[in-house]
Amino acid sequence: MEKIGIFFGTDTGRTRLVAKQIARKLGDAAAAPINIGRTTVADFLACRRLIVGSPTLGDGELPGASTGLAQPSWEEFLPQLATADLAGHTIAIFGLGDQRKYPGEFVDAIGILHDALAERGATLVGRWPVAGYEFTASRAVDGEEFLGLALDQHHQPLLSEARIDAWLAQIRPALLR
Repeated sequence: MEKIGIFFGTDTGRTRLVAKQIARKLGDAAAAPINIGRTTVADFLACRRLIVGSPTLGDGELPGASTGLAQPSWEEFLPQLATADLAGHTIAIFGLGDQRKYPGEFVDAIGILHDALAERGATLVGRWPVAGYEFTASRAVDGEEFLGLALDQHHQPLLSEARIDAWLAQIRPALLR
């Protein structure tokens, strides 16, 4: 069986740690997590079932050169997918943010990734309820749900493991078909 590809962007390493935690919880069903800045479009597209993650930086941005990262990340990778056909790919998204320091852009990266991947035909799974968070706005919200799993490792780190477990239980059937 094809393994679930896990790709992440990061700035401080927190997203990498969450990606590793997700991979451990999925066991043999998951491939080792890969930093998006260290992969190719061909390797990304070779995975038909994916989990992707990113922190939200600054004013609701993806990590990349414009946010001060020395290595490439989502900001540089997404344009490389401009002509990609993601039909037949099932993707779940998780994102990290700080709901107190950036309440007006909380986990915007989820929304940015969602829109970019949906435009290319991917099937997106893994919406998550907004209940239990305190923020004022987010590009990642549709109605009463985030477009992926939202985590605040700054102010709610003790809730993350239970949220990850519940989210994985929700998306596992779609990713293990």
